[in-house]
Amino acid sequence: MTKLRRDVDLTQGVIWKQIVRFALPLLIGNIFQILYNTVDTLVVGNFVDKQALGAVGMMGAPINALVSFFIGIANGATVVISNFFGAKDDDGVSRAVQTTIALALMASVICTIMGIFAAPLLIKMMKTPIDMQAYAKEYLLIYFAGISGLMIYNIGAGIMRAVGDSRRPLNFLIVSAVLNTVLDLVFVVGCGWKVKGVALATIISQGISAILVMLALTTTHASYRILWKGLKVHMPIFRRVIKIGLPSAIQSTITSISNVFVQGYINGFGSGCAAGWTVYGKIDQYALLPINSLAISATTFVGQNIGAKDVKRAKNGIKITLVMAFVCCVVVGIPLLTLSGFLVGLFNRDSEVLFYGSTFLRMMSPFYFLCAINQMLAGSLRGAGYSTGPMAIMLASFVAFRQLYLYVCSTLFGSIYVVALAYPMGWMMCSLLMVIYYKKSNWEKKYLDERS
Repeated sequence: MTKLRRDVDLTQGVIWKQIVRFALPLLIGNIFQILYNTVDTLVVGNFVDKQALGAVGMMGAPINALVSFFIGIANGATVVISNFFGAKDDDGVSRAVQTTIALALMASVICTIMGIFAAPLLIKMMKTPIDMQAYAKEYLLIYFAGISGLMIYNIGAGIMRAVGDSRRPLNFLIVSAVLNTVLDLVFVVGCGWKVKGVALATIISQGISAILVMLALTTTHASYRILWKGLKVHMPIFRRVIKIGLPSAIQSTITSISNVFVQGYINGFGSGCAAGWTVYGKIDQYALLPINSLAISATTFVGQNIGAKDVKRAKNGIKITLVMAFVCCVVVGIPLLTLSGFLVGLFNRDSEVLFYGSTFLRMMSPFYFLCAINQMLAGSLRGAGYSTGPMAIMLASFVAFRQLYLYVCSTLFGSIYVVALAYPMGWMMCSLLMVIYYKKSNWEKKYLDERS
């Protein structure tokens, strides 16, 4: 009997078909992952009030600020594993997996403790409106208490994706997202627990997804199996993971912290505006998912083909993912421009929320092509082992430039529209710098020289 293979070898086959085969389950999986918080905001927006809606939505920024560092390190591990897998080095894959899981368990404990103690400070930093503070504190404390489920799932799923298996993480997400939806309705509508209910539903569901992914990695007979008795940090691999993952981790963390301050500027315009920004943010996440999924696919595709020393195929894959990303921008952008009011109304019918949410959508969506450029090039460069350059560029664009823009423009104009434009202005700066860096890095020459 032929053994069923769940991994995908991206070093062979028609490039666009292989990218679609890998990216599509990843896209659907990301949709279900975002569905956690989307269902939370839908339920509190329709069954509680706009203050609860704004509080639950704005908490994504501080949560990401704490978690993104460890997820960035995990992304470095994904590149290392994909390199070993592309080179057909089973022993290297195994050692990298054991190192990654050991790091994940330690990071989960650290993140839980830090999150619980940092919650009050984060709420203050964001200038949370007084009528939202109680909701925000309750949600953050419960979420951080169970955040290990989120982290372990993402790291375990990253291991699977590094070897081309994006289907099983999708299946696990579907199960947990459905469970989250059911528990949201039971806890909020049935039990009347409001924000407490959505927070509990989320951490329980994320815990289930973490258990499922760990079981899958423990019971497989492939090289990426978790060997619990042999779990240890292999220092040579750890150094490689840090070299590749640390720049991404620092960039993600500082960018997330920057977003906390952006949220503070938004909160200054009142709870109605904050709730409208929350709804825009939920819709925006879905709109950018095709681009993000293609960027992750580019990282894995380039990583595997670099491991196989096929630079030409890696370069062709980058071009194809860029074209796909531009097409996605058009397909997604048109409905956002024409149906903005309807989409925002699904979350909340308050007049302020409708006005601000639909305005933000119409302002941002024409600029999504900029995200396609910077995310695709950054993902490709990370797959080739160049993570420091993208980190520096994103920090300069999404943190330094954006914060300077916000400070100057909010002081001079004091307009919510000018504040909101901080995002597309940052995307524009990042894309320009990323194109210049990509062309000057000449990363393919390094691998061609090694091959010769």
